[in-house]
Amino acid sequence: RCNAHNLADHRPWRIGDATVGYLRHGFADRLADVGAPLVMDRTGAQLLPELATPAMRSAALHAVCSDLAVKAELPMRRGEPFPVTPRWNKAPLAEIDRAWVGYFGLPAYGVHLNGYVRTTNGDLLMWVARRARNKMTYPGLLDNMVAGGQPVGLSLRENMIKEATEEAGMPAALAARMRPVGQISYTMDMAEGLKLDTLTLFDLELPVDFVPANTDGEIEEFILLPLEEVARIVREGFEFKFNCALVVIDFLIRHGFLTPDDEPDYARLCQGLRAKLPL
Repeated sequence: RCNAHNLADHRPWRIGDATVGYLRHGFADRLADVGAPLVMDRTGAQLLPELATPAMRSAALHAVCSDLAVKAELPMRRGEPFPVTPRWNKAPLAEIDRAWVGYFGLPAYGVHLNGYVRTTNGDLLMWVARRARNKMTYPGLLDNMVAGGQPVGLSLRENMIKEATEEAGMPAALAARMRPVGQISYTMDMAEGLKLDTLTLFDLELPVDFVPANTDGEIEEFILLPLEEVARIVREGFEFKFNCALVVIDFLIRHGFLTPDDEPDYARLCQGLRAKLPL
């Protein structure tokens, strides 16, 4: 599901020589109708070259998206600026509100934390979050202990520590013990457009007496589950938010819970968690 997409339904769009995302053809045509600052054809789109600075590009994109949001053709802005860049380590060519990233088929970045506890006999328990029922996206589904989108202005580690404090009431000194353990990536067709996601993952072994407590209203409850039960939930259904299930599978592989000996799809799972983005 996460790697299902058809690039023929989209056209690439560029800033200068850099392809930064993909526009679904219908949305591209709508942007042309409202006079978006793009030179458009069926093979691609180019942001007007006279928008020569990141600030100018950001302002132009904000103006057209705000107009479409007033017309209820786009969601209202969320107030979280995301970078417009084809590569994480490149300086942003522009910024755009998080609410509109998917419509422009932009690479998006997030941070996810696996919080777990090791019992005295060596078994692993994982803290799982249940998303609040009033969340705008995927209400009530299971989630990783802490997760969030990657905005402009913070490093991945800074953002992960911030999210751990807000979502799980975790002291910063405890959160700082987390370890970066890699990334997963996927390209997925969504209702709004093409989703090009890269998630940076962190593991944190927690003290047995630490109990997470949500402070920002985004989490309904935290549940401490045996790893076997977490694996069963992912294998048998769709109780987890889709990309959080990927994070769990990666954890199961890295910690030797899923092995080539007992999982026939082991190779496909390993490969699918790190699919190359079409940029």
